[in-house]
Amino acid sequence: MQIQIQARQFSLTDALRSHAEWRLRFALTYFDNYILWVVMRLSEIKRPRDGAHKRCHLQVVLAGLPDIVIEDTQNDLYVAINRATDRAGRTVERRLAR
Repeated sequence: MQIQIQARQFSLTDALRSHAEWRLRFALTYFDNYILWVVMRLSEIKRPRDGAHKRCHLQVVLAGLPDIVIEDTQNDLYVAINRATDRAGRTVERRLAR
């Protein structure tokens, strides 16, 4: 499983990168044989009413099946990463069980 992490509109720190990689591997390692690659895009959304929010957009590319796209937006980027990776793991498990 290849992992690509991209940050838009802010710099990606080593701590954030290692946390994101750890969460992805924790959630998806069991399905490693079916996953070709994972792309994580982290970005900041500026909203005029309630300030800035952080978005975690995941694309999981499976062998022979449609891609899985998960997106989560939170005030804390670490929480967005955690929620998105958990959802991705559950979604991959359901997709492979079909």
